[in-house]
Amino acid sequence: MDPSKSTKTLASTILPASLIPDCSQRPGDDPIFALNAEANARVQKGEDILNATLGALVTADGILAVLPSVQEGYRRIPFVQASCYAPISGPPSFVGAIIHDLFGDSETARQTIGVSTPGGTGAVHHAIVNTLEPGQNLLTSSYYWGPYAILANHTRRGVSTFRMFDEQGRFDLGSYADGLNQMMREQGRALIILNTPCHNPTGYTLDDAEWGQLVEITEQAAEAGPISFLLDFAYEKFAPPGQAIWRNHIERLSASVGVFIAWTASKSFAQYGARIGALLALHPDDEQRGRLANALGYSCRGTWSNCNTHGMLAVAEVLTDPELCAASENERKDLVRLLDDRVVVFNEHARPAGLHYPRYEGGFFVTVFTPDEARTAESMRRDGVFVVPLPGAVRVALCATPKVKVQRLVESLVAGVAAAQ
Repeated sequence: MDPSKSTKTLASTILPASLIPDCSQRPGDDPIFALNAEANARVQKGEDILNATLGALVTADGILAVLPSVQEGYRRIPFVQASCYAPISGPPSFVGAIIHDLFGDSETARQTIGVSTPGGTGAVHHAIVNTLEPGQNLLTSSYYWGPYAILANHTRRGVSTFRMFDEQGRFDLGSYADGLNQMMREQGRALIILNTPCHNPTGYTLDDAEWGQLVEITEQAAEAGPISFLLDFAYEKFAPPGQAIWRNHIERLSASVGVFIAWTASKSFAQYGARIGALLALHPDDEQRGRLANALGYSCRGTWSNCNTHGMLAVAEVLTDPELCAASENERKDLVRLLDDRVVVFNEHARPAGLHYPRYEGGFFVTVFTPDEARTAESMRRDGVFVVPLPGAVRVALCATPKVKVQRLVESLVAGVAAAQ
């Protein structure tokens, strides 16, 4: 017998069976990154492409926007120190700097613990596996960041949704209440994931009244059993003015609900590739905070073990050094203005053109509704404009769209929605 044929036969009969059934048909690439790769390939061919897919802020010249203060933070960390293993739960200076940045020297800060994670994605993962049993579902809005479902599926959980917008285009608090109460009846516990301000993918930001009603609904539902509330905080630094009100609502909520915050340096410090994040947990009881810290640290060791030492120390340096901190805030203000200018131009062109989308006051993304997202996205790709199709809508990354190209983007959206009708 030919040895090469024997080896080939053996491989073909054994290797496919090494995957468990749940994993044997999984897609090989994230849909957004696949669209980004297609757009970049067409750029390499010399086409004039507008790529509004990835959530990364670019300058007017289409170059990734960065903060010089963060670069200085990296330079200040001695090479040997940067090369060491980080503590499993993250350097105390890093976690402490994040808590102080969010809550200052308040009582809430003293009631908060945290662990480092590889970006906000790691924070969402830890919240899921530590607050839900396998087979249970998390609850989020009908429009949501796609990896929530991937993380839930990968950890043997699922996703349930409530309708995000009512007939007036506001946050549908009635649907939220119905979904949460149903989940408590079915599971006896719940994990709510809410991405605000500057929700991905819609750009929507809860106002003070919506926050207040959401807290009341959640407090009432918590009388039926344990509820965990994860605030996905990725875009907070790009929020419209006045959004510091979230702190008052979160502090009130933490009296009756387990409150978690998914924090990331990806957007706020333009450190997408460094994978620097944290999961914070608020609890008024010392013993329970200790249990939370142990559980989250255990999950760190059981997944990625340690996070990026150099990045965490650099961000901690920026947050704690007064001069660097002030510089980073000023640099970020410039980026916020850069993005806000695009939001203004988008609204000026999109509303009169008849496009339908939620209230959009700031943030990396906006979602435009369409009767057929696939046909809309395909029409736009033929036009050289790339967006991300969602159920009943397309996600548009204004963060990746220079101001001078916003009008072209709107025109392509108008044509794409018309093609879907």
